[in-house]
Amino acid sequence: MNWSDFAKARAELGADFIRIIGYFREDGVKSIAAIEEAMRARSAVALVRPAHTLKGESRQFGAEPLADMAEEIEVVARRCVEHQESPEELIPHVVELRKLFDQTLALFDRETNPLVQRRPGFGKRQALG
Repeated sequence: MNWSDFAKARAELGADFIRIIGYFREDGVKSIAAIEEAMRARSAVALVRPAHTLKGESRQFGAEPLADMAEEIEVVARRCVEHQESPEELIPHVVELRKLFDQTLALFDRETNPLVQRRPGFGKRQALG
């Protein structure tokens, strides 16, 4: 996670942050489902758009590992479309994608839940000593 980007998005979105994170969750679930369905159908064309969407939304919130994996799926899928190849090489990535998405949501939940203890120093000014 890029916590600087996460904090920047949180500051920029202000009171709308929690609502927008909810949209990320909803859209991500849809993108993951679409990617999995496209993989079952062995459709490189159908992989491109949801992977691209997930990549962009993930980067907005600093979820770099998730964005990187979505980007890899998108790039390989585009290559498969251009060369008229099956995207079977992406099966391990697609399988890992849901796990990584769930882990990302857990991190977001930890950072946005007011009842969870935060990492030391996150979001607080350090005392000068």
